[in-house]
Amino acid sequence: MDYKKSNAPLTTVTWDTDKMSSRTGNIYETVMIISKRANQIGVEMKEELNKKLQEFASYTDNLEEVFENREQIEISKFYERLPKPSLLAAQEFIEGKIYYRNPARDKQVEEE
Repeated sequence: MDYKKSNAPLTTVTWDTDKMSSRTGNIYETVMIISKRANQIGVEMKEELNKKLQEFASYTDNLEEVFENREQIEISKFYERLPKPSLLAAQEFIEGKIYYRNPARDKQVEEE
């Protein structure tokens, strides 16, 4: 997913809990869905950042390289300015972009 183009807020937002839990019927289930997606997003972002920073990896310590590596600093600052994974996941949930299922609920429906 392209997190750079997300319209998720950059700061903490107060969400309407009734609106958030309207699809699941349970605010705790909604929070679990969002938290699991936030973990996935966090891992993806970390892997992407590590790939980009790996290009700059130097296995010898040279004082000149520490001060000259502005590109690495800019990449790190860019990722710091992105919305946090929890905000991205909440925005995806509100927009209906997250697929989720509850196996326990599916099992209850089958038994009835």
